[in-house]
Amino acid sequence: MQVNNRLFEIVYILLQKKKTTAKELADRFEVSTRTIYRDIETLSTANIPIYASKGKDGGIGLLDEYVLNKTILSEEEQNQILFALQGMKKVKGQDEKDILEKLSILFNKKINDWIKIDFSNWGNIQEERFDIIKSAILNKQLVQFTYYNSNGEESKRIVEPLQIWFKDKSWYLISYCRNKEDYRIFKIARIKEVKMLQEHFERELPKEENEQYNFKTIELELEINKAMTYRVYDEFESKEITKKQDGNFMIKVKYPENEWVYGYILSFGEHAKVLSPGYAKNIIKDKLQKTLKNYL
Repeated sequence: MQVNNRLFEIVYILLQKKKTTAKELADRFEVSTRTIYRDIETLSTANIPIYASKGKDGGIGLLDEYVLNKTILSEEEQNQILFALQGMKKVKGQDEKDILEKLSILFNKKINDWIKIDFSNWGNIQEERFDIIKSAILNKQLVQFTYYNSNGEESKRIVEPLQIWFKDKSWYLISYCRNKEDYRIFKIARIKEVKMLQEHFERELPKEENEQYNFKTIELELEINKAMTYRVYDEFESKEITKKQDGNFMIKVKYPENEWVYGYILSFGEHAKVLSPGYAKNIIKDKLQKTLKNYL
């Protein structure tokens, strides 16, 4: 361990424990007690109020109420750092938890548990696969998994994971799919049997989002019956909603065009009607006719 790192760790330990011994520090850092006493002298020279006392109750400690000089950060900046780290901790990560605890001590602040993120989808735990994907993104390693699309079709994928999105109450993986040789969005809830591979990749996220994924989008105009009022307000933004005099809703929205979007429209059943574009109406009709054949 470098000297500067060891000095910081000594101060951090003392902020936590209040008092320790030279032998305990020497054992922890695998150095001699003489080195520890030199470190104490260095810290004292740097105006850190550290002391060493002899006797039965002796040891090495810091003066009460001491916290590291943090004037480089305002009160608001300190809070924002702690809040951000707390959010990172909630999406799984021991490192973030350790950093959060250290900084809360250094800033002399009590952690306010302000956020809770639950990865379960009514019993469907996603935390493990999320953690694997996160590690693969950070380490730039390929991921292999089984994926089920909105039609329930199964496929095996090998992807270069680039980013995780949280959008519309769900987690998504943005990646470059080696199978399709193109960018793809995968809903993490539909990813199964995920495995991080040893192979690394170099691809980065392009700066412009439109260039980034080259997704074809569709601008939809829908009429949704007032019976679906709860879903309208749950699933659409206010700027996308116009309420008609009869209580029904006009919805104007833009989505990536894929199988998901048509499955989503069909999830409203008889309560939704596509007004435009015309070709989308024909696709919905075709899907409904194929579905009807299953019951004839």
